[in-house]
Amino acid sequence: MKIILNDNEFVTEAALTAYDAIKEAGLMTREVIAELLDGETVALTAPITEGCRLAPLTFADKEGKGVFNHTASHILAQAVKRLYPTAKLTIGPSVEDGFYYDVDAEEPFTREALDKLEGEMKKIVKENLKIERFTLPRDEAIKLMEEKNEPYKVLLIGRIPEGEDISFYRQGEFVDLCAGPHLFSTGAVKAYKLTQCTGAYWEGKSENKMLQHIYGVAFPSKDMLNAHLTMLEEARKRDHNKLGRELELFTTSELIGQGLPILLPKGARMIQTLQRFVEDEEQKRGWQLTKTPFMAKSDLYKISGHWDHYRDGMFVLGDPEKDKEVFALRPMTCPFQYQAYLTKGRSYRDLPLRYNETSTLFRNESSGEMHGLIRVRQFTISEGHLMCTPEQLESEFEACLDLTNFMLKTLGLFEDVSYRFSQWDPADTEKYIGTPEQWDEAQGMMKRILDELGINYKVGIGEAAFYGPKLDIQIRNVYGKEDTLITIQIDQMLAEKFGMEYVDRDGVKKHPCIIHRTSIGCYERTLALLIEKYAGAFPTWLAPVQVKILPIGTEQNDYARAFADKLSAVGMRVEVDDRNETIGYKIREARLGKVPYRIVIGAQEVENATVSVTSRDKGDLGAMTQDEFFLKICEEVRTKAR
Repeated sequence: MKIILNDNEFVTEAALTAYDAIKEAGLMTREVIAELLDGETVALTAPITEGCRLAPLTFADKEGKGVFNHTASHILAQAVKRLYPTAKLTIGPSVEDGFYYDVDAEEPFTREALDKLEGEMKKIVKENLKIERFTLPRDEAIKLMEEKNEPYKVLLIGRIPEGEDISFYRQGEFVDLCAGPHLFSTGAVKAYKLTQCTGAYWEGKSENKMLQHIYGVAFPSKDMLNAHLTMLEEARKRDHNKLGRELELFTTSELIGQGLPILLPKGARMIQTLQRFVEDEEQKRGWQLTKTPFMAKSDLYKISGHWDHYRDGMFVLGDPEKDKEVFALRPMTCPFQYQAYLTKGRSYRDLPLRYNETSTLFRNESSGEMHGLIRVRQFTISEGHLMCTPEQLESEFEACLDLTNFMLKTLGLFEDVSYRFSQWDPADTEKYIGTPEQWDEAQGMMKRILDELGINYKVGIGEAAFYGPKLDIQIRNVYGKEDTLITIQIDQMLAEKFGMEYVDRDGVKKHPCIIHRTSIGCYERTLALLIEKYAGAFPTWLAPVQVKILPIGTEQNDYARAFADKLSAVGMRVEVDDRNETIGYKIREARLGKVPYRIVIGAQEVENATVSVTSRDKGDLGAMTQDEFFLKICEEVRTKAR
């Protein structure tokens, strides 16, 4: 049989393993931990019985790291069962930046308990246990897990389709239900750390039992682990959840609920600044502002398809089985703005028609997904929907992308984003509306546009909206977790469902193409990312307090307030600290608040009609006249300098 390994061919007559193939090709090194076999990740022990294409995987590869972390999760589970034999195991996958295992245990795992688990994991690694895969028929698989008193595993086996292999992995005395693949032995996991244990409902549903969610990281060497832990420590200093509260930008309340943050005056001022900036820029670019209701009858969502495809993510008001009218809070604005389009007949001369809105939206995210301002249940978004002819689609899509790039560059986030071309999954068509032909046409159109614009994107199969493909602009938080910040979507289906038409040049009624887009994304998420990007030291134009005026004594208070009034009159955000405190205390408070400019006013400044200026970023700027500072800061804010 012919094997292609890293584009090199060799022929062998005997059946062999992936490890044997790499070794025979002279490519085996200590760093290789798994293989890609015809695009599928497999263990080094995987048998090769026919011709194939192989590629070795190391920890540096996403797939290799996944195998490594998955094995670490099994080592953790084995340690749990050794120290807490009555604990019940649920699931323990690898995740993007580590691994976790959800455990049904009688008591929460404290930091002391995690340290003990780490110690037991060390023993398991030192034992260098061989990891072996085996399969069982359904009845035997269920019996095995019942004997081990693992009810969650029994439940999971029951969900595996008839006829599929039910695979297990054994390492020493420990056996776990698992699809794999895994490393050859436990000894390869040289360094690890259990970072936290939190509560998590089984399958993310609040009606289910609360489990212990043990999270950890693992690496092939202690140096790599130490570097990661140092990065985490730096990340914690910038974590918007911590820093945003310290800077009094937002808070939360258990009485209000998870995913429903309260923006405090400083945070609300920043959101207002962003919103005004966005709406003004959108107006310059031909967008027309709308204001639509926060809720609608289920009839609207049934037409759009949200009722069938998105209802679990909506807050429904009323009982669909009993009530004549059932309402739902809006998860997006598109069907509302379509009603604005339908207020009168449209011609090709009316297109493109661009509707924008600062929309408050509601999505019923699971409690386990909530995270500060990044993932919430109520949020505000810079939303827009554009109706155009097919001939206008490409230029309008490019204009939407230009708008988002302008926003990202102004905010200083442009260099931090990546692009994902989110497509439908043809193997799971029930998730979507439309025919395969319509999806092929829409995705082909978007691909051509993205390629012509030179966008460097990754493809995300199954990540499309239920009505069309989209360009997702992705960004990572300080911990490396990726989220979508901005989307631009092409939709050729909802116009027909809503009866949206225009009369074309040939007198024939046609359905417009629709572009769904955000320009700055969700304001709350954007604020979170800005907190982390700048560690709270925001550019002057965006800072909630731009100038702090610090009179040395009470006799300078009137002069300080008069200058503050002059700055406030042109829209500057100014505070005067006229408390009966020492000037050193006032300066320290202003520094901790990360205010861009501190102005100290003493007797000499009053006598000379000057101000003594210190920049947060550039240090002492010395004495200036009032007008000199006034012009300086006005220009800095006008140009949105960073």
